[in-house]
This record gives sequence, structure tokens and C-alpha cells, in this order.
Amino acid sequence: MENFEINAQRRTDKGKGASRRLRRTGYTPAIIYGSKKDPVPLTIKHNELAKHLEHEAFYSHILTVNIDNQPEKVVLKDVQRHPYRPIILHIDLQRVSETEKVHMRVPLHFLNEEQCIGVKQGGGVVSRQKIDVEIHCLPKDLPEFIEIDLASLDLNQIVHISDLALPEGVSLAVLTNKGDKHDLPVVSVHLARGDKADEEEDNREDEEGGEEQTEEKPE
Repeated sequence: MENFEINAQRRTDKGKGASRRLRRTGYTPAIIYGSKKDPVPLTIKHNELAKHLEHEAFYSHILTVNIDNQPEKVVLKDVQRHPYRPIILHIDLQRVSETEKVHMRVPLHFLNEEQCIGVKQGGGVVSRQKIDVEIHCLPKDLPEFIEIDLASLDLNQIVHISDLALPEGVSLAVLTNKGDKHDLPVVSVHLARGDKADEEEDNREDEEGGEEQTEEKPE
């Protein structure tokens, strides 16, 4: 498991004007909050942060932020990006405690898609309804991702949130907070729309042909 470290400094200037000036000098404004401590505005080197954000694991890891050389454990809670320029406008960092559960989104990794029975034998396609899920867990139990093995998934089968194999100590937020009525689909295998329409048309023709064969000839 990778260890990510962010070097940051406390920020004294506040406001939109101060943030714009900061970005022009190659820094990104940030804030750290949580664990019953006061929020602290920060500055982080933009290019250093951009390199971290290229890694999927950065979004679901316990990170170390060094604030004026004092380390704190955090998770990334929000990233604001420029709508069309490759610029990170702001990030939010939340402090974590070893004894308090964190609420995080972690990515889903879909395995053995090419070996999926519904694809290889049934001619279906894999349809992903979700790419990540919200979880609750202690920081020590935070997974980098959750895997879903598609090898045995047959045509017209669906994997729901409750079917996910979770690491020990991890629970799904939507089921914990809202119950089984929110057991949403995650991934399924079905015929492509054109193939399904062709299959239905063939079935109709077969049924009509069968009816014609059973009609009695007039005397």
C-alpha cells in the first residue's frame, strides 16, 4: 500500500483575491478540519498535488499532511477543479482519529470481465451502474478499492450492493443508513439493445409461424 505525503504551510491571507494571487504563484489553497479541532487554511504546491491526484489510491487512502513539518493524518474529502483548464482550485482535508470511523467513497474494480460467462457464452455485454461506493470503517480498515469478480456472472444476472464482498470492519453506508430498500444494482450482464430487439423479433416470427401451421384448411 502506497504512503502519500503532502507538504503544506499555514495560510494567513483569506478571500477570493488572496486565493487567486496564491494560484498565480503555483500554489493551491486548501483547508484541514475535523477531530474537534479548529479548521486551518493551508497552501500546497500545485504541481506536487497534481501528481498525487493522478493516482486512484490517493482518493481513498489515509494521507499524511505535514503542516510546517508537523504531521497529521487526513483523508481527501473534496477537490475543486477549473472547468476547462488543468488547474486544481481548492481541496478539503479531514483529520482522522484511530478510534473514529470515517465515511469515504472507494472505487470498484471489476475483475474477469472478458471471462464472464454471460459475455463468452451468452453473447451479452457488461453494464456498470456504479463505479464506487460509500463505506464506513475505522481508518486502519480503509480499503484502497473493492473488487467484484464477474467470471461467474451469467446473462441477465445482476450484482447488487448487498452482494459485494467487503473487508473485515467495513460496512456499506447506504445499507447502514437507509436499509435494504436501497440495495441498488452495481453491475449486470444483458444482451446489447440491437441483439435483444433481433431476438424478440425472431421469437415473434417463431410464434406466428407456429400459429399458421396449426390452422385448419377449409373444406
